Amino acid sequence: DLLLCFDAFGTLFAPSIPIPIAYARAAAHHGIRIGNTQDVGTSFKLAFKQESQRNPNYGKSSGLGSEKWWANIIHATFTPFLRKDQPFPHALTTELLDIYSSSRGYTLFPDVTPFFSTLRALKQQRIRETDDWPWHNTVVGIVTNSDDRVPGILESLGLSIGPRRVGTKDNRDKEASSHDDISFVVLSYDVGVEKPHSGMFRAAEDML
Repeated sequence: DLLLCFDAFGTLFAPSIPIPIAYARAAAHHGIRIGNTQDVGTSFKLAFKQESQRNPNYGKSSGLGSEKWWANIIHATFTPFLRKDQPFPHALTTELLDIYSSSRGYTLFPDVTPFFSTLRALKQQRIRETDDWPWHNTVVGIVTNSDDRVPGILESLGLSIGPRRVGTKDNRDKEASSHDDISFVVLSYDVGVEKPHSGMFRAAEDML
């Protein structure tokens, strides 16, 4: 048997356009003037760092939750650019949360779709003990330091994702689960620690 584990962001997918540019464009649509997109990137990094310190693990540890956690970052990123007495446009938060929860904000790297297409064909053919693919069972997992948006993002990008996550069960038989491109997802958000902590990899082993 073969277990293949991948990271997600930066390995399988990436933002369609650089975050500072996307943020600046969205802000402009909601009346926030951005002089230099690099300033947005700097503000975002600072907001991310501060929110991570206040509410670790994407807000899971403090009970905040990932959506509110990201909303706080968006608010902190753009507040310095507001004109005096300009109210914060909450529709901007909603828009960015929506964009970066799906394929609207991300794209797969060019080699990802061909890889999974090839792997899918090999799994369906049940190739055994051959020079091309000697493993009868191939299990693919995601092990990533991220929040709970990842499974939905991957699905929206066209991959088939099994329901197994830390704290959940897959009641389907092996035949059904074998058709998934990705059999399970291990998130630091669910586990409570981040790679390279061994707990992340033990959680992946527990998925088998």
